[in-house]
Amino acid sequence: MTNNERIEHTEDRVAAAILRAPFARRTWREGGYLLVGSMLGFLGATYLFLGAVFGLSLVIVLIGIPLIAAVIVGARSWGVAYRALSETMLSTPVAAPPPFRARGISGSIAAGLTDRVGWRAVLFLVIQSLLSVVNVFVVLMFAVISAFLVVSPVVWAVVKPVSYDADGVARQSLIQIDQTYFDTLPQMLAVAVLGICGLFIAPWPIRAMAAVERTLTGLLLAASDEDRRVSDLETSRAEVVDNSTATLRRVERDLHDGTQARLVTMAMALGRAEEKLARGEDASELVSAAHGTAKEALVELREVVRGIHPPALDLGLEAALQTLCSRSPIPVELTVLLPHRPAPSIETIAYFTVAELLTNAAKHSHASQVWVDAHADIASVVISLRDNGIGGAVLGAGTGLKGLQARVESVDGALHVDSPVGGPTAVKVHLPLTSGGIGS
Repeated sequence: MTNNERIEHTEDRVAAAILRAPFARRTWREGGYLLVGSMLGFLGATYLFLGAVFGLSLVIVLIGIPLIAAVIVGARSWGVAYRALSETMLSTPVAAPPPFRARGISGSIAAGLTDRVGWRAVLFLVIQSLLSVVNVFVVLMFAVISAFLVVSPVVWAVVKPVSYDADGVARQSLIQIDQTYFDTLPQMLAVAVLGICGLFIAPWPIRAMAAVERTLTGLLLAASDEDRRVSDLETSRAEVVDNSTATLRRVERDLHDGTQARLVTMAMALGRAEEKLARGEDASELVSAAHGTAKEALVELREVVRGIHPPALDLGLEAALQTLCSRSPIPVELTVLLPHRPAPSIETIAYFTVAELLTNAAKHSHASQVWVDAHADIASVVISLRDNGIGGAVLGAGTGLKGLQARVESVDGALHVDSPVGGPTAVKVHLPLTSGGIGS
């Protein structure tokens, strides 16, 4: 396609968009939003005005303070209404911020006065009350007046309105501008043409104001980055607690069914050996069996302890990863560059993350080689694992990767998986150097 053809194609698309705009569902939905939103804006301004008047006037008798807090928290309800309007009429879903949490009478008052979500909703209502004037008296009135001009010739012909000019002469005029009277059919038809042009122009300021409303709603009524971060951390922490509970139950089961049973067997064998020795009989066989049972119990205890805190981590993450990779059934090429040791909790998460990823690779990837890289940048530890397997790993499809994600996000880290069908699989984990932030 030549440049001229592209220009002509673009011009055709623009012309088609202009011709379709007055009849497009989007225009009617967004115009309806501006109308309903403006009505709510005027009501919201009244709500804030009455709340401020009564709250500030009653501060002297202390009733005003909880009233102001209630007004701030109550502004959240207006946010709910505007988010619903945005989703249904602007086709723009807006994530809701976290709900207000009451903390007793005094705690709730203090929380209400400092409620960030409520204050943002108050600011939204203030701005919306100003935008409502623009929406109603500029944008929507422009569309209404244009529509009236289109049908004005019919109204003029049917009603036959009569008005008198400065000289007292009767004029059949429906529209008058200063001393100019539109009282002939050609003049009224010209007015109708002007109205038609206005109807084709009206959708664009409507869409412009709808875009402003979308932006304002997203900035002030949506969950902020901090809200989403806190929500994600709460979710990941809950998952980590569940995983920790499951781990404790597994340790308890392993100790009860394995180590404890062996210790009981060893105690019984030593008891029988003691009885034999008291009778002067040979108890070497029982002592030897008890010794073997004790060694087996020690092996099981080491495995249990390794699942809680790998002893190799006492020497640092690099040594622990070397030990871990040496046990992998798939050959692993390990690269570690950590000038400074991360926090112990970060080392533990990094170790178990690599352990789980290597286990997944051995079980599912059909890979013949795995590459593991661990290095530190300015503020985080970055762990990358890549294999040459068949791929197809999906984050959230199984409990393994989902559990890893929850563990990583519990310290405000991030886990990314790129595993197209056919391979290869590449996993990148970002962990903070310390766990003293929000995620600790």
